[in-house]
Amino acid sequence: MLVGTADLDALAAKAPRLPAFCTDTVSLARVEVFQAGFEMLAASREPLLPSGLHPTNPATLIVLAWRCAESPWGPFSLVQLRIGCRSGLRTRGFVWAAACDSPAVARELAARWGVPARLAHISVSRRYDGCSLAVRIGDATTLAIEAQDPDPLAPDDVQFTGTLTLAHTPHGLRLVQLEPRTQLERAERLRPRLERFDAAVWGHEALTPYYPVSASIGVGSIEIPPVRFVCRPDVLAFQGTESVGAAG
Repeated sequence: MLVGTADLDALAAKAPRLPAFCTDTVSLARVEVFQAGFEMLAASREPLLPSGLHPTNPATLIVLAWRCAESPWGPFSLVQLRIGCRSGLRTRGFVWAAACDSPAVARELAARWGVPARLAHISVSRRYDGCSLAVRIGDATTLAIEAQDPDPLAPDDVQFTGTLTLAHTPHGLRLVQLEPRTQLERAERLRPRLERFDAAVWGHEALTPYYPVSASIGVGSIEIPPVRFVCRPDVLAFQGTESVGAAG
């Protein structure tokens, strides 16, 4: 049985502090959602995940970007680097790293849901012939993806897996389950091409994408409901899932 082998102490050292669990639903409107999936080398499967999660086979890196025109904190863009995994039987994406272009939103993301978003300049450009994503941290472009040849999709054809972040919570160090509800009005499938990726800046050489799989771009809205469950990162979900109502 495959399980993660990441150093939990090292992951904990960079995990945000979540002082209380988010209890309200947050609505994001006029959102462009870009997602691109890549296979990674087989050696990348276990080292990027805590032992409470199962790697996928093959190893996958999912880049998920939101360009949000309306939120409770104003417009922002967010990019998440998510490692494909399973928590128990459920398919998830473990947020290894993230970047946001708004300091206020980055603070809210960390304090409400444990998203480890660092400040960056983010560009999401949607065009008739494709779209592009670029993330610049400091003076260097650390991620660039070009996606071309859009084909229309039914909005319901695009699916997004649930998200797990690692944070210091009222329960202790836990995997926090996020279940954003994405409602798209239009969607397109594209062919992604990786133009630039600096694995060292994102925190681990094993992150390097190896083979592009698919990409999509959609326009719609997102609701992030209250946090319901967390999981211990050191044991499997069947043993370590906890309701947030049990917080002391």
